[in-house]
Amino acid sequence: MLFYVLRRVLYAVPIAIGVTFIVFSLVHIAPGDPISALLPNEATQEMVEQARREFGLDKPLPVQYGVWLASAATGNLGTSIGSGRPVSEEVAGAVWNTVILAISAGLVACVAGFILGMVAGLWRDRPVDHMVSLFTISGVSLPHYWLAILLVIVFAVNLNWLPPLGIGPDNSDGWRPDWPHLRHLILPTIATAAIPMAVIARTMRASVVDVLDQEFVTTLRAKGLLPRRVLWHVIRNALPTTLAVMGLQLGNMLGGSVLVETVFAWPGTGFLLASAIFQRDLPLLQGTMLVLSMFFVILNLVVDLIQSWTDPRIRRA
Repeated sequence: MLFYVLRRVLYAVPIAIGVTFIVFSLVHIAPGDPISALLPNEATQEMVEQARREFGLDKPLPVQYGVWLASAATGNLGTSIGSGRPVSEEVAGAVWNTVILAISAGLVACVAGFILGMVAGLWRDRPVDHMVSLFTISGVSLPHYWLAILLVIVFAVNLNWLPPLGIGPDNSDGWRPDWPHLRHLILPTIATAAIPMAVIARTMRASVVDVLDQEFVTTLRAKGLLPRRVLWHVIRNALPTTLAVMGLQLGNMLGGSVLVETVFAWPGTGFLLASAIFQRDLPLLQGTMLVLSMFFVILNLVVDLIQSWTDPRIRRA
Protein backbone atom coordinates (compact mmCIF):
# COMPACT_ATOMS: atom_id res chain seq x y z
CA MET A 1 0.00 0.00 0.00
CA LEU A 2 2.86 2.39 0.85
CA PHE A 3 4.49 1.79 -2.54
CA TYR A 4 1.18 2.52 -4.27
CA VAL A 5 0.75 5.76 -2.32
CA LEU A 6 4.28 6.93 -3.17
CA ARG A 7 3.76 6.04 -6.83
CA ARG A 8 0.50 8.01 -7.01
CA VAL A 9 2.13 11.02 -5.32
CA LEU A 10 5.02 10.95 -7.80
CA TYR A 11 2.56 10.75 -10.69
CA ALA A 12 0.83 13.86 -9.36
CA VAL A 13 4.00 15.99 -9.62
CA PRO A 14 4.27 16.11 -13.45
CA ILE A 15 0.51 16.53 -13.64
CA ALA A 16 0.74 19.59 -11.41
CA ILE A 17 3.55 21.05 -13.54
CA GLY A 18 1.53 20.41 -16.68
CA VAL A 19 -1.44 22.17 -15.09
CA THR A 20 0.66 25.28 -14.45
CA PHE A 21 1.74 25.34 -18.11
CA ILE A 22 -1.84 24.95 -19.36
CA VAL A 23 -3.13 27.66 -17.01
CA PHE A 24 -0.41 30.09 -18.08
CA SER A 25 -0.92 29.36 -21.77
CA LEU A 26 -4.72 29.66 -21.70
CA VAL A 27 -4.60 33.01 -19.92
CA HIS A 28 -2.07 34.52 -22.34
CA ILE A 29 -3.71 33.10 -25.47
CA ALA A 30 -6.94 34.93 -24.64
CA PRO A 31 -7.36 38.19 -26.59
CA GLY A 32 -7.04 41.59 -24.98
CA ASP A 33 -4.43 43.65 -23.16
CA PRO A 34 -4.68 43.93 -19.36
CA ILE A 35 -2.65 47.15 -19.33
CA SER A 36 -5.12 48.82 -21.67
CA ALA A 37 -7.92 47.91 -19.29
CA LEU A 38 -5.96 49.32 -16.33
CA LEU A 39 -4.81 52.66 -17.74
CA PRO A 40 -7.11 55.49 -18.89
CA ASN A 41 -7.71 56.13 -22.58
CA GLU A 42 -5.50 59.22 -22.57
CA ALA A 43 -2.46 57.27 -21.32
CA THR A 44 0.69 57.79 -23.38
CA GLN A 45 2.78 55.03 -24.89
CA GLU A 46 5.48 55.67 -22.28
CA MET A 47 2.97 55.08 -19.50
CA VAL A 48 1.86 51.83 -21.15
CA GLU A 49 5.44 50.59 -21.50
CA GLN A 50 6.24 51.49 -17.89
CA ALA A 51 3.17 49.60 -16.64
CA ARG A 52 4.12 46.57 -18.72
CA ARG A 53 7.61 46.61 -17.17
CA GLU A 54 6.18 46.90 -13.65
CA PHE A 55 4.01 43.81 -14.13
CA GLY A 56 6.68 41.91 -16.08
CA LEU A 57 4.63 41.77 -19.26
CA ASP A 58 7.48 43.11 -21.40
CA LYS A 59 9.48 39.87 -21.13
CA PRO A 60 9.14 36.90 -23.53
CA LEU A 61 6.42 34.40 -22.59
CA PRO A 62 8.85 31.58 -21.63
CA VAL A 63 10.61 33.97 -19.25
CA GLN A 64 7.29 35.14 -17.83
CA TYR A 65 6.26 31.50 -17.28
CA GLY A 66 9.51 30.64 -15.52
CA VAL A 67 9.31 33.67 -13.23
CA TRP A 68 5.66 33.01 -12.44
CA LEU A 69 6.24 29.30 -11.76
CA ALA A 70 9.17 30.03 -9.44
CA SER A 71 7.11 32.62 -7.55
CA ALA A 72 4.07 30.34 -7.35
CA ALA A 73 6.21 27.56 -5.89
CA THR A 74 6.96 29.86 -2.94
CA GLY A 75 3.33 30.89 -2.53
CA ASN A 76 3.71 34.26 -4.24
CA LEU A 77 1.04 34.47 -6.96
CA GLY A 78 1.79 38.06 -7.90
CA THR A 79 -0.15 41.27 -7.49
CA SER A 80 -3.64 41.94 -8.80
CA ILE A 81 -3.69 44.52 -11.57
CA GLY A 82 -7.16 45.68 -10.62
CA SER A 83 -6.92 46.01 -6.83
CA GLY A 84 -3.15 46.20 -6.28
CA ARG A 85 -3.42 43.58 -3.52
CA PRO A 86 -1.48 40.30 -3.43
CA VAL A 87 -3.29 37.64 -5.43
CA SER A 88 -2.81 35.11 -2.63
CA GLU A 89 -4.86 37.31 -0.29
CA GLU A 90 -7.59 37.80 -2.88
CA VAL A 91 -7.78 34.08 -3.61
CA ALA A 92 -7.58 32.90 0.01
CA GLY A 93 -10.87 34.49 1.06
CA ALA A 94 -12.65 33.43 -2.12
CA VAL A 95 -11.38 29.84 -1.84
CA TRP A 96 -12.65 29.56 1.72
CA ASN A 97 -16.11 30.74 0.66
CA THR A 98 -16.14 28.27 -2.24
CA VAL A 99 -15.00 25.44 0.04
CA ILE A 100 -17.96 26.16 2.34
CA LEU A 101 -20.37 26.02 -0.59
CA ALA A 102 -18.66 22.94 -2.08
CA ILE A 103 -18.76 21.03 1.21
CA SER A 104 -22.44 21.84 1.69
CA ALA A 105 -23.36 20.95 -1.89
CA GLY A 106 -21.04 17.91 -1.85
CA LEU A 107 -22.72 16.45 1.24
CA VAL A 108 -26.15 16.90 -0.30
CA ALA A 109 -25.08 15.52 -3.69
CA CYS A 110 -23.13 12.52 -2.37
CA VAL A 111 -25.62 11.43 0.30
CA ALA A 112 -28.74 11.97 -1.81
CA GLY A 113 -27.14 10.57 -4.96
CA PHE A 114 -25.85 7.48 -3.13
CA ILE A 115 -29.24 6.73 -1.56
CA LEU A 116 -31.24 7.37 -4.73
CA GLY A 117 -28.87 5.27 -6.85
CA MET A 118 -28.88 2.43 -4.34
CA VAL A 119 -32.68 2.38 -4.12
CA ALA A 120 -33.08 2.52 -7.91
CA GLY A 121 -30.54 -0.27 -8.41
CA LEU A 122 -32.04 -2.59 -5.81
CA TRP A 123 -35.57 -2.08 -7.20
CA ARG A 124 -34.67 -1.81 -10.88
CA ASP A 125 -37.45 -1.74 -13.48
CA ARG A 126 -39.97 -0.94 -10.76
CA PRO A 127 -41.94 2.30 -10.30
CA VAL A 128 -39.40 3.66 -7.80
CA ASP A 129 -36.60 3.06 -10.32
CA HIS A 130 -38.52 4.92 -13.03
CA MET A 131 -39.20 7.83 -10.67
CA VAL A 132 -35.53 8.11 -9.69
CA SER A 133 -34.47 7.87 -13.34
CA LEU A 134 -36.89 10.66 -14.30
CA PHE A 135 -35.58 12.78 -11.43
CA THR A 136 -31.91 12.21 -12.28
CA ILE A 137 -32.42 12.85 -16.01
CA SER A 138 -34.12 16.13 -15.14
CA GLY A 139 -31.27 17.00 -12.77
CA VAL A 140 -28.60 16.38 -15.40
CA SER A 141 -30.54 18.33 -18.04
CA LEU A 142 -31.13 21.49 -16.01
CA PRO A 143 -28.36 24.11 -16.38
CA HIS A 144 -26.91 25.43 -13.12
CA TYR A 145 -27.65 29.06 -13.88
CA TRP A 146 -31.26 28.40 -14.99
CA LEU A 147 -32.01 26.46 -11.82
CA ALA A 148 -30.34 29.19 -9.73
CA ILE A 149 -32.49 31.90 -11.33
CA LEU A 150 -35.62 29.77 -10.88
CA LEU A 151 -34.85 29.22 -7.19
CA VAL A 152 -34.40 32.95 -6.68
CA ILE A 153 -37.70 33.72 -8.41
CA VAL A 154 -39.69 31.09 -6.47
CA PHE A 155 -38.19 31.09 -2.97
CA ALA A 156 -36.79 34.62 -2.71
CA VAL A 157 -39.08 36.79 -4.82
CA ASN A 158 -42.48 35.06 -4.81
CA LEU A 159 -42.47 33.25 -1.46
CA ASN A 160 -39.91 35.49 0.31
CA TRP A 161 -38.67 32.52 2.33
CA LEU A 162 -34.92 32.79 1.69
CA PRO A 163 -32.49 35.61 0.84
CA PRO A 164 -31.51 35.81 -2.84
CA LEU A 165 -28.01 37.31 -2.65
CA GLY A 166 -24.83 37.40 -0.59
CA ILE A 167 -23.06 35.14 1.85
CA GLY A 168 -24.74 36.58 4.93
CA PRO A 169 -26.89 39.41 6.30
CA ASP A 170 -25.83 43.07 6.37
CA ASN A 171 -23.42 42.76 3.42
CA SER A 172 -21.29 40.23 5.27
CA ASP A 173 -18.14 39.09 3.45
CA GLY A 174 -17.53 36.04 5.67
CA TRP A 175 -19.62 33.01 6.51
CA ARG A 176 -20.46 31.85 10.05
CA PRO A 177 -22.35 28.73 11.22
CA ASP A 178 -25.49 30.49 12.43
CA TRP A 179 -29.02 30.55 11.08
CA PRO A 180 -28.85 33.97 9.31
CA HIS A 181 -25.83 32.77 7.33
CA LEU A 182 -27.26 29.27 6.80
CA ARG A 183 -30.30 30.82 5.13
CA HIS A 184 -28.01 32.39 2.52
CA LEU A 185 -26.38 28.99 1.91
CA ILE A 186 -29.52 26.98 1.13
CA LEU A 187 -30.34 28.17 -2.39
CA PRO A 188 -26.72 28.13 -3.70
CA THR A 189 -26.32 24.63 -2.25
CA ILE A 190 -29.38 23.30 -4.08
CA ALA A 191 -28.36 24.89 -7.37
CA THR A 192 -24.78 23.62 -7.09
CA ALA A 193 -25.71 20.09 -5.96
CA ALA A 194 -28.41 19.34 -8.54
CA ILE A 195 -26.26 18.08 -11.42
CA PRO A 196 -23.64 16.24 -9.28
CA MET A 197 -26.41 14.51 -7.33
CA ALA A 198 -28.03 13.27 -10.54
CA VAL A 199 -24.71 12.06 -11.98
CA ILE A 200 -23.80 10.22 -8.76
CA ALA A 201 -27.26 8.62 -8.54
CA ARG A 202 -27.12 7.34 -12.12
CA THR A 203 -23.58 6.00 -11.62
CA MET A 204 -24.52 4.28 -8.37
CA ARG A 205 -27.59 2.68 -9.95
CA ALA A 206 -25.57 1.34 -12.89
CA SER A 207 -22.89 -0.03 -10.54
CA VAL A 208 -25.43 -1.73 -8.26
CA VAL A 209 -27.24 -3.31 -11.21
CA ASP A 210 -23.93 -4.56 -12.61
CA VAL A 211 -22.89 -6.07 -9.27
CA LEU A 212 -26.28 -7.72 -8.69
CA ASP A 213 -25.93 -9.52 -12.04
CA GLN A 214 -22.61 -11.10 -11.05
CA GLU A 215 -22.40 -14.75 -10.03
CA PHE A 216 -20.89 -14.17 -6.59
CA VAL A 217 -24.10 -12.44 -5.43
CA THR A 218 -26.14 -15.51 -6.43
CA THR A 219 -23.62 -17.70 -4.58
CA LEU A 220 -23.89 -15.58 -1.43
CA ARG A 221 -27.66 -15.85 -1.48
CA ALA A 222 -27.53 -19.61 -2.16
CA LYS A 223 -25.27 -20.04 0.88
CA GLY A 224 -27.98 -18.42 3.02
CA LEU A 225 -26.11 -15.23 3.83
CA LEU A 226 -28.28 -12.62 5.54
CA PRO A 227 -29.71 -9.98 3.16
CA ARG A 228 -27.89 -7.18 4.98
CA ARG A 229 -24.59 -9.01 4.51
CA VAL A 230 -25.32 -9.48 0.81
CA LEU A 231 -26.16 -5.78 0.60
CA TRP A 232 -22.83 -4.90 2.22
CA HIS A 233 -20.93 -6.89 -0.42
CA VAL A 234 -22.96 -5.24 -3.18
CA ILE A 235 -22.20 -1.77 -1.82
CA ARG A 236 -18.50 -2.53 -1.39
CA ASN A 237 -18.17 -3.72 -4.98
CA ALA A 238 -20.24 -0.87 -6.40
CA LEU A 239 -18.46 1.81 -4.40
CA PRO A 240 -15.11 2.23 -6.27
CA THR A 241 -16.73 3.44 -9.49
CA THR A 242 -19.08 5.72 -7.59
CA LEU A 243 -16.21 7.14 -5.52
CA ALA A 244 -14.36 8.09 -8.70
CA VAL A 245 -17.40 9.97 -9.96
CA MET A 246 -17.90 11.60 -6.55
CA GLY A 247 -14.32 12.84 -6.63
CA LEU A 248 -14.74 14.37 -10.07
CA GLN A 249 -17.99 16.05 -9.06
CA LEU A 250 -16.48 17.39 -5.84
CA GLY A 251 -13.59 18.75 -7.87
CA ASN A 252 -16.03 20.53 -10.16
CA MET A 253 -17.80 22.04 -7.15
CA LEU A 254 -14.50 23.12 -5.61
CA GLY A 255 -13.67 24.69 -8.94
CA GLY A 256 -16.65 26.85 -8.30
CA SER A 257 -19.60 27.37 -10.54
CA VAL A 258 -19.01 30.80 -12.04
CA LEU A 259 -22.62 31.30 -13.05
CA VAL A 260 -24.15 30.03 -9.80
CA GLU A 261 -21.90 32.20 -7.65
CA THR A 262 -22.59 35.15 -9.93
CA VAL A 263 -26.37 34.68 -9.73
CA PHE A 264 -26.30 34.53 -5.93
CA ALA A 265 -23.44 37.07 -5.57
CA TRP A 266 -21.59 34.44 -3.54
CA PRO A 267 -18.04 35.79 -3.04
CA GLY A 268 -16.22 32.61 -4.01
CA THR A 269 -13.68 31.64 -6.64
CA GLY A 270 -16.28 31.53 -9.40
CA PHE A 271 -17.33 35.09 -8.65
CA LEU A 272 -13.64 36.09 -8.44
CA LEU A 273 -12.91 34.43 -11.78
CA ALA A 274 -15.75 36.30 -13.44
CA SER A 275 -14.44 39.60 -12.06
CA ALA A 276 -10.89 38.81 -13.20
CA ILE A 277 -12.09 37.94 -16.69
CA PHE A 278 -14.10 41.13 -17.08
CA GLN A 279 -11.25 43.27 -15.71
CA ARG A 280 -8.63 41.37 -17.73
CA ASP A 281 -6.65 40.90 -14.52
CA LEU A 282 -4.05 38.33 -15.64
CA PRO A 283 -2.27 37.74 -12.29
CA LEU A 284 -5.58 37.27 -10.47
CA LEU A 285 -6.94 35.03 -13.23
CA GLN A 286 -3.79 32.89 -13.28
CA GLY A 287 -3.61 32.60 -9.51
CA THR A 288 -7.26 31.64 -9.12
CA MET A 289 -7.13 29.05 -11.90
CA LEU A 290 -3.89 27.61 -10.52
CA VAL A 291 -5.26 27.21 -6.98
CA LEU A 292 -8.46 25.57 -8.26
CA SER A 293 -6.50 23.24 -10.53
CA MET A 294 -4.26 22.17 -7.66
CA PHE A 295 -7.34 21.46 -5.58
CA PHE A 296 -8.59 19.22 -8.38
CA VAL A 297 -5.26 17.36 -8.65
CA ILE A 298 -5.05 16.80 -4.89
CA LEU A 299 -8.69 15.69 -4.69
CA ASN A 300 -8.20 13.16 -7.48
CA LEU A 301 -5.13 11.83 -5.66
CA VAL A 302 -7.16 11.42 -2.46
CA VAL A 303 -9.97 9.67 -4.34
CA ASP A 304 -7.46 7.27 -5.95
CA LEU A 305 -6.09 6.37 -2.52
CA ILE A 306 -9.57 5.83 -1.10
CA GLN A 307 -10.46 3.64 -4.08
CA SER A 308 -7.37 1.51 -3.55
CA TRP A 309 -8.31 1.12 0.11
CA THR A 310 -11.84 -0.04 -0.70
CA ASP A 311 -10.78 -2.28 -3.62
CA PRO A 312 -7.36 -3.98 -3.27
CA ARG A 313 -7.50 -5.01 -6.94
CA ILE A 314 -6.68 -1.42 -7.91
CA ARG A 315 -3.35 -1.58 -6.06
CA ARG A 316 -2.39 -4.73 -7.96
CA ALA A 317 -3.31 -3.27 -11.35
